[in-house]
Amino acid sequence: MDNNGCELHHKKDIMAVHDAMDVLSGKWKIAIISSICYYNKRRFSEILNDVNGISNRMLSKELKELEMNQLVQRMVLDTQPITVQYQLTTYGKSLQTIINNLAEWGKQHRKVITGR
Repeated sequence: MDNNGCELHHKKDIMAVHDAMDVLSGKWKIAIISSICYYNKRRFSEILNDVNGISNRMLSKELKELEMNQLVQRMVLDTQPITVQYQLTTYGKSLQTIINNLAEWGKQHRKVITGR
């Protein structure tokens, strides 16, 4: 591949990263996806407890956006009182490797920064 071909390929990759970040960016989305990913199914209150500092309103907004992007599925269970659970869609599960890699990198980064 010549330099022009490499440059075009890299530009496409950079655009793909940009597209991914449009969907996943912000302070909360990765943490929300992680909570659901690690536990398979989570109720709203459980996600709220997992994601430090997020408000009810913000969690609701972020879950709606993740649903809109087909990463999370909302399920209303026929219980008394009604229970709502969230789980990753099949498409959302494609992020599991990325979440696991981020967790591993985060553990290593903490060791580098703290010296432990």
